[in-house]
Amino acid sequence: MMLLGWITSALAMAILLVAALGVVRLPDALTRQHAATKAGTLAVSLFTLGTLLWALGSGYGLDWVGRLLLLLAILFATLPLASHALGRAAAREQRD
Repeated sequence: MMLLGWITSALAMAILLVAALGVVRLPDALTRQHAATKAGTLAVSLFTLGTLLWALGSGYGLDWVGRLLLLLAILFATLPLASHALGRAAAREQRD
């Protein structure tokens, strides 16, 4: 189970690297914001899952499951809101 956790975390890091490259290489604010939030959410979800699998395989208690799920819930609540705010600001700036 620990190996699966490491593999999942490595996949998350690779996706986050692709998202970072997208933020640097894409032409305008809206497409950069899209790359950052969509891939970032997937990467954080996979990293949380990998950490959860690693923690369960390492003998940590089930209290870590609740903590990681709470972290994931907070991120799922805040990342779309931040994405919306950034997209709205970029659209207003292009309009003016």
